[in-house]
Amino acid sequence: MAQRLHLVFGGELVDPSRNVFKDVDDLHIVGIFPDYESAYHAWKAEAQRTVDNAHMRYYIAHLHRLREEDSEASSTEELG
Repeated sequence: MAQRLHLVFGGELVDPSRNVFKDVDDLHIVGIFPDYESAYHAWKAEAQRTVDNAHMRYYIAHLHRLREEDSEASSTEELG
């Protein structure tokens, strides 16, 4: 069974109504988690910690969806 890794990250947005980071170099990488439940708990903790800043947003990225072993290679893999 394939691992289902999840990345939790966040940062300050230019505008709270858009998903554009103010400074990509200043992103907060919370960590990579082995399942959605633990990623969700980490996301929730960071979101609650920064609740007073309307420009801060945290996200959960499903890393396992970037590379599914049973699917064909992505177009970027074919370049190399």
